[in-house]
Amino acid sequence: MTRLKKLFYAKSSKVLNVYCTAGYPTLDSTLPIIAALEKNGADLVEIGMPYSDPLADGPVIQESGAKAIENGMSIEVLLEQLKSLRATSNIPVVLMGYMNPVLQFGFEKFCAAAAAVGVDGLILPDMPAYEFETKYGAILKKHHLDFIFLVTPETPTERIQYLDSLSSGFLYAVSASATTGAALNFDAVDAYLQKLKQLQLNNPILVGFGVKDAASFELASRHTAGAIIGSAYIRALENSTDVTATTAQFLSSITGK
Repeated sequence: MTRLKKLFYAKSSKVLNVYCTAGYPTLDSTLPIIAALEKNGADLVEIGMPYSDPLADGPVIQESGAKAIENGMSIEVLLEQLKSLRATSNIPVVLMGYMNPVLQFGFEKFCAAAAAVGVDGLILPDMPAYEFETKYGAILKKHHLDFIFLVTPETPTERIQYLDSLSSGFLYAVSASATTGAALNFDAVDAYLQKLKQLQLNNPILVGFGVKDAASFELASRHTAGAIIGSAYIRALENSTDVTATTAQFLSSITGK
């Protein structure tokens, strides 16, 4: 059983996935942040691979990515850093990024390297479903990596079911058709999340975009397995001089522990 399957088997509600940008706030922050997230109540870590043209990211995550690139972060550096990940950590880790830099690195080479360092899955929002079905899905399966597709409130039911059939690990439910960090209008998304629940999809659902505090995490988790927090955490790290202490304080504000 994969780490993601074990997680959702053991915990069916209020799963907390926290997004961090690799190489932010400093080049060497990535592993200490993962350790702090695991220690203080995160269930899953989503590591953003910084990219110069991040279409789905709002200003906070865009700025963190630009800073990380300035710090010297790259796919090569991240994979090198993650070589020591599994010596100390057992939390599921997924990498989030975009197709262009992964293709430049070499898709199969990237998958092999990610699997070798203990990465559990990938989120590439601009991966076409057809390309996944006809080419890339087999490579991901070969290297035992889960792949997570995104759906939005505008995604038709048949398309949701189709993307769910292609996904493994979980399905990423974007709360609204916006970029990360946008304000969350739960009156507008509650029906959407109820609809997803009623579809009885194969994968657990995690809600992202706009989840930022204990109240929004609670509401996002009402009809789903849990939620993803990104921009609010990145903002907390912005002026941090101690990422471990900042992470503990931030997660306590979400979980109440």
